[in-house]
Amino acid sequence: MELHDKLETKFRLDTNQKKALHRLKLFSVADLLFHFPVRYSDITEVKKISELRAGDVATIYGKVSKLKTKKGFRSKIPMAEGEIEDLSGKIKIIWFNQAYLAKMIHNGENVKLTGKITLGKRGIYLANPEFEKLPGMPIDSHDTLFKKNNLENKGFSYPIYAETRGITSKWFYHAIEKILKEKTLDNIADYVPADILKKYNLPTLKTALIWIHKPKNAKDAESARKRFAFEEVFCIQLERQHDKFEYRKNKSFQIFAEKKDVEEFLQRFPFDVTNSQKKSIETILNDMAKNFPMSRLLEGDVFRCLDC
Repeated sequence: MELHDKLETKFRLDTNQKKALHRLKLFSVADLLFHFPVRYSDITEVKKISELRAGDVATIYGKVSKLKTKKGFRSKIPMAEGEIEDLSGKIKIIWFNQAYLAKMIHNGENVKLTGKITLGKRGIYLANPEFEKLPGMPIDSHDTLFKKNNLENKGFSYPIYAETRGITSKWFYHAIEKILKEKTLDNIADYVPADILKKYNLPTLKTALIWIHKPKNAKDAESARKRFAFEEVFCIQLERQHDKFEYRKNKSFQIFAEKKDVEEFLQRFPFDVTNSQKKSIETILNDMAKNFPMSRLLEGDVFRCLDC
């Protein structure tokens, strides 16, 4: 997948989704990558399954099993069902209107799930959780995630994106995850020089894009946002410097003022010129002596030296 690829060629989009993306001015893979989260889900600490209570919004780690698809008995709503198990117990998972997820996750896989604990007729279950596969995590090692002083535990990594009618934050989450998994960022050009990034302790463009969409903690997300804020100011400064360079290509008449004439002129005023005013006058005269047009804003008190 390349940055310039059109979204409609890489994702299955219905008519409403296409219209929604156009309203948001998102046309290419690059546009989607720079559609940043507006905030991150307010999730509590990672919990063991045995600690879950109805109403909790939590993140849990474990192994999934008994995955299947079905339809609601009365509502006929398509859904995916399964269980997730850790060393402390197991809990049922239900994805309403997302039966396809039963094919995206396989029995025996280790995953991270984030969602709301809901009370049903047969006990609590995890409703419509977001998931992330964790193939390298054996189930018997997950307890290390629950240490109180481990700041990486915070369930902070689920981003919330700006939505519009026809497309959801969840769609953005999975679409961007697909882009990141396909190594689209491997050859992305970073316009901020490496020495400047090092000087201000900023992440590279590739790292910043990963951190802003999939932060492990608040620090990563904040570092990414600072990087993009810096980049915006940096680009504005570059543009102004370029405009200044182009502007100075225009030639103008040079006017050289004699110091004696300037002093005689200032003596005509019925007030003494302040040091700041003298400095401004000197700067203006220096600019007038150059071979390109002056471009300055003079600020001061009305009816005083400013008018003169």
